[in-house]
Amino acid sequence: MNEEEIKDRLFFKGLKHYKLHEFYEAHEAWEDLWSDYYLEDRKFIQGLIQLAVSFVHLENNNLNGARSLLKKSREKFEIFSGVHRGINMNNLLNDIKNVDKIYSNITDSGAAFNWNSIPRI
Repeated sequence: MNEEEIKDRLFFKGLKHYKLHEFYEAHEAWEDLWSDYYLEDRKFIQGLIQLAVSFVHLENNNLNGARSLLKKSREKFEIFSGVHRGINMNNLLNDIKNVDKIYSNITDSGAAFNWNSIPRI
């Protein structure tokens, strides 16, 4: 397997885990991609890592960590426009904005979070 195939495999492995709500595993795959290869869109991959870790924090009842990582991911994604790696950036940013609103209304850690509201990627 050549380097490009390995990079694609890691990206799609993370995407698969994310879609299954396996956020820690998604983070791990994307972290390998981000740390092992210098990518032109490394800020985008870092945003994906931070998005996934936001939900890991929420699962662990760390609402402050979840909020912080969601904000950091949004800042990374704002650099990109249109469709990037098959992901509609406008939709992703809108979904993140909605999650941010939900986070701001949660007072009891992750107990009240609707897991169907995670951003679609």
